[in-house]
Amino acid sequence: MLTIEKLKDYGADVEEGLKRCVNNQAFYLKMVEKAAGDPTFEKLLAAMNAGQLEEAFEAAHALKGVYGNLAIKPLYEPVSELTEFLRARTQMDYSEFITVLKSQKEKLDQLR
Repeated sequence: MLTIEKLKDYGADVEEGLKRCVNNQAFYLKMVEKAAGDPTFEKLLAAMNAGQLEEAFEAAHALKGVYGNLAIKPLYEPVSELTEFLRARTQMDYSEFITVLKSQKEKLDQLR
């Protein structure tokens, strides 16, 4: 079960996330659960694997907003950096980003 303490240990800025959720812990945890199950993450991975930079940018940008608003830093930081490379449609090897994002997403999923 997802808890505030688990999220703190994971590296989320829980205080910031709670502020954005009017300090309602139940609401914050519900929103983090929803973010963790967001299908946009899988869309990002699929677009990245297919080399579809426009679709990958749209997905990364959406996730950046979600993770940023909830202050889920272990996912926000790499997806934020990825978003900027994709915004510029930079042709490069994105495998390191994919590896980091998958790893951090798995860690978040294990908290649930």
